[in-house]
Amino acid sequence: MGCGLRKLEDPEDSSPGKIYSTLKRPQVETKTDTVYEYVLLDFSLEGSRPTVQYLSSLCELPQALLPYYTQGYVLAALHPIILSVGRSRALPLSLLYRAIMTRPRPSKHAMPMCHSVPVLRVEEWPLPGDVLTGDTVRALIDRVNSSARGGVRFVASVIQQSGGGSGSRMSSPTRGCRSPPRSPPRTPPGERDLENGGYSPDLRLMVLFHSWAAGCTPLDAQGCCYHQGALSMRVSRKGQVVSALEADWLELTAAYYRKGWSLVDSFVYWDTPKGEPVPRSLEGLFIYEERSMTAPANDTIVVEQWTVIEGSSVKTDYGPLLHTLAEFGWLLTCVLPTPIIRHDSDGNLATKQVVFLQRPVKGPSAQHQNQAASGHSEVSSRSVSRGVSSPQMEELSPCSGGIGGFPVFGGGYSSALSHLEEGGFEQDDGAAEVTCM
Repeated sequence: MGCGLRKLEDPEDSSPGKIYSTLKRPQVETKTDTVYEYVLLDFSLEGSRPTVQYLSSLCELPQALLPYYTQGYVLAALHPIILSVGRSRALPLSLLYRAIMTRPRPSKHAMPMCHSVPVLRVEEWPLPGDVLTGDTVRALIDRVNSSARGGVRFVASVIQQSGGGSGSRMSSPTRGCRSPPRSPPRTPPGERDLENGGYSPDLRLMVLFHSWAAGCTPLDAQGCCYHQGALSMRVSRKGQVVSALEADWLELTAAYYRKGWSLVDSFVYWDTPKGEPVPRSLEGLFIYEERSMTAPANDTIVVEQWTVIEGSSVKTDYGPLLHTLAEFGWLLTCVLPTPIIRHDSDGNLATKQVVFLQRPVKGPSAQHQNQAASGHSEVSSRSVSRGVSSPQMEELSPCSGGIGGFPVFGGGYSSALSHLEEGGFEQDDGAAEVTCM
């Protein structure tokens, strides 16, 4: 019996996905007071993809997403679907992006809450040099914190590079984008070119914030502070191209989740500087959000998922599992795209992405979370590519074409977890493992 995804070229990684969690499956499926609803919207920055919404620039995204914001959705994460890092030329669909929208759906027993709808805003920040470095990212975090002190909340960032190569080229000038302050505060020594104009005209960071009208900023969005955390991966390569990766996701993130922080973004230094030996590991930084209000510790789920693209549309992705976990109060906060590219037996492109979800620790499980955070819980998902209609998504069904011309992908999979093979969960130390047969 198969696992729901056609066999990939590389036999050592042909399962559709893996799940790592600080909890066992029965705890993952515990109901909470808040249930989330998700809409996955794909769009392209080139106009030759008739089945995908076209935007000439990421700066058009706030206006394109406005109909969803009026319904209470907000942008949770934004990421490119295909990365062409390490390749001599950009792959097809390198300008295909995904916006993940979410909104809470309180349970019948939860007290109704009134939330002020934020405004999505995009800023264009030039970057120094030809590749991203640790010092550059730290300077960017300082700049994000400076903006946060002005009452905005950081949402996501996307690197864009013109001319193809290691990043996605820009299809047109970024019209209508805000420019950053010319003198970011607390810029580390050695990175003064960030503020003195010594930057590459080809490498730019598109930074997305939520802002509110004066006096309407919700309490949990006031005074947010952003911190860096280590990100390291072991990688295999075929030439300069990353072909596989491993990371201790739970160990890397556990200490921050226990503080009640949220993982909101990531930077990975995928490029190898010219003339240097090809490394067997890669480094980067996670970006965590600390809220001014005391937040409970978080449990976490990390999903390594293959996304399969047929033509110019996403055929199989993490959407099925995401909609299932939403029913148990799991909030997606970050998606890490990778340059790992394969082909399935039909010739479709398949790429690996890493999805991070969190949920506040409940009751006695707080002690369990501290004990199990450094353990590994791995699930090879049997059902991540199966699907049924989602009763919660009627107003945004794919048949209606979504809102504002966006096709809606990753339709509801109300029973994705229930298809996992029973009996494979270990009962000690919170470890859980299920394998496809």
